Amino acid sequence: MATATHKRLVDEWRRVVDRQLTPTQRSLVVMWAAFGTTFGTVRFITHGIKGGWLPWGNVSAGGKHLHHYNIGIAALAGVGLVAVRGDEKAVGHPAVAAVYGAGTALITDEFALLLDLQDVYWAKQGRVSVDVSFCVLAALGGYLSAAPFWHEIVRTTHRRLTAGAATGGSPRR
Repeated sequence: MATATHKRLVDEWRRVVDRQLTPTQRSLVVMWAAFGTTFGTVRFITHGIKGGWLPWGNVSAGGKHLHHYNIGIAALAGVGLVAVRGDEKAVGHPAVAAVYGAGTALITDEFALLLDLQDVYWAKQGRVSVDVSFCVLAALGGYLSAAPFWHEIVRTTHRRLTAGAATGGSPRR
C-alpha cells in the first residue's frame, strides 16, 4: 500500500514539477519544500534532544555547542560559491535549490539567537524564530500559488497595451 502510494506521489511530482514548470519555478518549489521539511525536521530533533527521547545530544566541537545556524551558513556559503562560479548546469540544479532551502531553514530557525546574540531558543523570545520561519514558508508558498495568476495578468495587460499601440488607439478594456 505505502509503496503504491509513494509511486503515485513520485509520478505526480514528475508530471507536474519536472514537466510543467520552468526551471526557475522548479527551483522555487524544491527550495520551498526543502525549507519546510528541514524546518520541521530540525524542530522535531531539537524537541527530542531537549525531551531526552532521542538517543543523541547536541553537536559540539572543542567543548563549544554548534548551533544549526552554523550549518545553514556553511550551506549558503557553498550555494553562493556555486552561484559565483557560474556553472550553469549547477546553478539551476534542484540539489542547489534544496541546499539553499535547507540552509535558509537552519538559519531562520535560530533567527532569535542571531537577532539578540543570546541563546533564547527555548525561551519566550525564541518564538520569533518560529514566526519568521512560518512567514518565509507562507510568503514563498503564497508566491508559488499566485505566480501563475499574476503572470497571466501581466501577459494579458501586455497584449492589450501592445494591440492598442499597434493600432494607434487606446488599449481595449
